[in-house]
Formats: sequence, C-alpha cells, structure tokens
Amino acid sequence: MAVSTATPTDPVNYSEDSIRSLDWKEHIRLRPGMYIGKLGDGSAYDDGIYVLLKEIVDNSIDEFVMGAGRTIDINLSEHKVAVRDYGRGIPLGKVIDCVSKINTGGKYDSKAFQKSVGLNGVGTKAVNALSSNFIVQSYRDNRTKIAEFSKGELLREEEKDTTQRNGTAISFLPDDTIFRHYRFIPEFAENMIWNYVFLNAGLTINFNGQKYFSEKGLHDLLVRNTDAENLRYPIIHLKGEDIEIAMTHGQQYGEEYYSFVNGQHTTQGGTHQAAFREAVVKTIREFYKKEFDAADVRASIVAAVSIRVQEPVFESQTKTKLGSQNIAEDGPSVRAFINDFVKKALDDHLHKNPATADGLLKRILQSERERKDIAGIKKLANERAKKASLHNKKLRDCKLHFEDTHERKQDTTLFITEGDSASGSITKSRDVQTQAVFSLKGKPLNCFGLTKKVVYENEEFNLLQHALNIEDGLDGLRYNNIVIATDADVDGMHIRLLLMTFFLQFFPDLVKAGHVSILQTPLFRVRNKKETIYCYSDEERQRAINKLGNKPEITRFKGLGEISPEEFGLFIGKDIRLDPVFLKEANIKSLLEYFMGKNTPDRQQHIIQNLRIEVDILEEEAV
Repeated sequence: MAVSTATPTDPVNYSEDSIRSLDWKEHIRLRPGMYIGKLGDGSAYDDGIYVLLKEIVDNSIDEFVMGAGRTIDINLSEHKVAVRDYGRGIPLGKVIDCVSKINTGGKYDSKAFQKSVGLNGVGTKAVNALSSNFIVQSYRDNRTKIAEFSKGELLREEEKDTTQRNGTAISFLPDDTIFRHYRFIPEFAENMIWNYVFLNAGLTINFNGQKYFSEKGLHDLLVRNTDAENLRYPIIHLKGEDIEIAMTHGQQYGEEYYSFVNGQHTTQGGTHQAAFREAVVKTIREFYKKEFDAADVRASIVAAVSIRVQEPVFESQTKTKLGSQNIAEDGPSVRAFINDFVKKALDDHLHKNPATADGLLKRILQSERERKDIAGIKKLANERAKKASLHNKKLRDCKLHFEDTHERKQDTTLFITEGDSASGSITKSRDVQTQAVFSLKGKPLNCFGLTKKVVYENEEFNLLQHALNIEDGLDGLRYNNIVIATDADVDGMHIRLLLMTFFLQFFPDLVKAGHVSILQTPLFRVRNKKETIYCYSDEERQRAINKLGNKPEITRFKGLGEISPEEFGLFIGKDIRLDPVFLKEANIKSLLEYFMGKNTPDRQQHIIQNLRIEVDILEEEAV
C-alpha cells in the first residue's frame, strides 16, 4: 500500500508545530519592507539605505529640538555611515536596550520628547538588524558605554571612563545580503541634510567635513531651490507656534511643495499639505474678493510647510505621508489649524506688503490667461489622447500603478525607449505587474524655450504626459520610477538630453522628487563555457577577463536592440542599475539655456575642452 507523505503546507499537518514566533531581529530581517519601505540599491532618494541614515540622524535632531546639542557630525562613504551628536547621551544602563529591544526608548515619555519624529521605538532597532556591523557608543557624565552588533546580535560591550563631551555616536554598515550592490550617493544625503538645517535654524551639521547651517529656516530652503531671477515677488515667510510656512510664485510649470512634520520630510504630502493648498486658495480669493480658479492660484507656486504635532500618525513606518489627526490630544485638527493660521498670517502679510500683493495678483492673472489660451488645443489633444489610449501602440502598460494601495506600488516603472527593437526586448522580459514600456519614434522635439502649448500640439509629448498622468500635477502619477532607456551612443545620449529637457521644462517637480533615472545596461558580455559575466565598464570587463582567464569570448553591446529578451530580463530585475537624475543647480532656466539653447561660445569652448575620442576596445585589442 502506498504511504502518502504530507508536505508542510498540507492542511492535515497544520498543528502547534506549524506556528512559529520570530524575535525582533528575525522579523525585521524577514520583512524589512514593513520597517523601511523599499530596499533598493541607493540609486533613488527613498531607497532603504537612506531611511536607515535618516532614522539615526532623526534621533540626534530630536536632541537638538529638546535643547541638547547644537552640532551633529556625519561622515558618509559609499558603504558606511557614522553619526555623532552632542546631546544628552543615551543613559548608559539602557544603551543596549535602546538599540535592540522593540518598543524601548525615551520617546514614550512625552515630557522628554514632546514633538519627536520617531515615536514607535523601531527605527534604530531596524538599522541594527539590517546592518552587518552596528556600533553604538554613549558618552554621559565622564563615562562611556560601547556596544557592537552584527545583524542585531550583540558581539561585545564595554563601559569605561571618558573625557569626551556628552552625546551619542552610531556607525553602521548596511548588510549587503539585503541591500544588493548598494552605494550611498552623497547628493541624496546632502539634500536630506539641507532639509534638517532649514527646519532647525541654529543647528550646525558637519557633513563629510563641510558645514551646513541656516539662519532663516524655510526662507533659505526656497532661496536654495528656486530661480531667484524668476520670482514674481519676494518670498513670503510666516512663522507661528508649531508652524512655519514659506511661499512664492515663479515662472516654472506645475506646483512644488516641501512639506514636513516634526522635521520629517513627508515626500508624499498628507493632511498638512492638502490643508495648505486649500487654505492658500481660500485666503487669496477672500483677499482679492474674486473667485479665481484654484489651478490659477496655485500654478507655479513653490512652498514649504512645516508643522509640529504631538504623536504624529503617519501612514507607514517610513513616515512619508501624514494621516488625518489633531495637533494635540485636545487641540484642533491639522486642517483647521493650518487654515486658521494661513487665513490670518497670509492676509496680514499681503495687507502690509502691497508690492507683494500686486506681484502675486499679476502671476495669478498670467496663469489665467495662459490656461484660457491653451484651453481649445488642450481639449482637442486630450480627446485624441483618450482615443489613442484605447489602442496606444506606444504604451505597453503594466497591471499595478503608483496610486494603487498595493504593497508593490513603489516598484512601478515606466521605461522610455528609443525604437521598436529596444522596446520589444524590454517588453518581452519585463515584469508585467509593475513594469511598463513607452516607445519613442526617433528623437523627440527640443522643447527648450517653448510654452506648454507644445505638450498638447506634439502628439508624442501629449501621449507621454497622459501615460504618466501628470497633466495636473504629481498627485495621480502612475509610475514611481520613470526610466530613460536609450543606447549608450551619441544618438542615445542626445535623446536622454531631449527627454530631460522636456521634464525639466514642463514637469520639474518630477525630477526634483527623484522619479527620473537613466537605465544602465552592460557594455560587454564576457563568458566561457562555465560562466557568463556582464560588465558595465571597461574596468569590470578587465576584472571579468582576469577571473575567467584563457581568452574568454567577449561581446560588445552597441545598442539595446542587440540584447536578447532573456538577457534583458537580468538587467531590469532585482539587480537593475539606475543612475538617478538629480539637480544640484537651482536655476533650471540657466542650466537648460547653456546645454539646450542656441549655440553659445561658452558651450562651444566646453565641448572643445572636453572632447574625447572613443576607440573600439575590442577592435584595438584584435590589432
């Protein structure tokens, strides 16, 4: 008689032995996304390694907010982080507990941390569990205690005398078995640090030896992130108890917001940002006694909003979106609080500054004229796009989108490709759940200096904006990652520039929010009968040759169309390599003028000085 062997998933075998309890570090390592969002490799600003950095720095910021320590030292390499503050220092007897016991920390005592970011006692423990090396050291009253961990396991501890100033030092090395091929990009960390000093006037952060400091808070944030020469009126800076606002209008398209809760950059907005947008429209309508269209009031606005809330309720552990709640247990709702503040403070400011009020009115009226001017062509273009979407051959869509509630929405990606061969390879190898493909027909139009009318007049641009769903801002953005996938040749580079010009000209907030990247694809394939190695640079090619030895077969990929769908699947999966597009230059108009405007002597000289002659390495070696 045959005997059946039940598998662990067999309902017959479901018993007490099927139930398993995980300790804190096992659960964090098994489900890291619950604690830090997406993992990533550091190529996007919201990848997990930056969340780890933020969790540690947040604790030091909270010390500053409580009046303990005005300086923070941060040292960052490609793979390691070290943070030292000069606050009160963790009580020595609780150093190990504070970094290794869930729901342990001083932030449950509202008297010690009134309006802190990290209220749930998880952040530092997650960093500990997800690091191959984690060291915490507290300095307190001429004594110090140090504890070293690996993947959450305590390796050693030591306590002794010290002459160091009070405070806490933490260093960590993210676990590369979880964060594959990761590296810290200093520019992402630098943006985070600028936000910290803008939100905490008087705080000094020394980052990799450079000093970061702000005197005017959010006013300085807008100065750094706007084109000063294009502002229609001076920056409006309003401050009250538990709230600070800075706002102005520029010449760019779209709306741009920097919103914060208790010092946390809420990149996905939330109740406070929505309340501010509503309050600005309502206050301006009442001030000018005219029912302006809300879109005209907010067109080209650049604003920063910061509030402090007792025990903030975020929609996830990564704290990127504020939920609905009150300012304090017995206080008004966030919406009512912001509306009341804006109504009084902004109205007072406009009455006291008639030149600012006049500049704001002119900007609103200009937006109104521009909207009406393109209304006709916009209607026709949208009708064409709606018809095209039913059989849009340019877009091969995916099943999930960024506005969905699905846990994989962070992975949603749109690849913008050149030509049918490249788009065909990606389409066959993509993840149909989260990866979509938009195929360009040749080189797009150089739209620098053109008005937004061209977005509707140019069929390809119109279909692209509808595919992304960004016509009215980023609230309905359908893909978290917009990846430009072009050949690594002159034509491919030119198409990249033309697409980046399109985004920067008409949708700069898409780039500033970190949604746009360039796809890296391998330049070489080096293989023998046992192993195949894909190489993204000549250095990697040389290492692969040394590893495989005995004259391996070397293939040089000259275009994406040459890569088979089977191979392409390896490059756009979990090991995808992306170069993020980020802006260090605030003046977008000057940047585009230099690179995409009419040929200038300066650019001509730049080309001459940086001209390189590319040699086909494989042909050279063959000779």
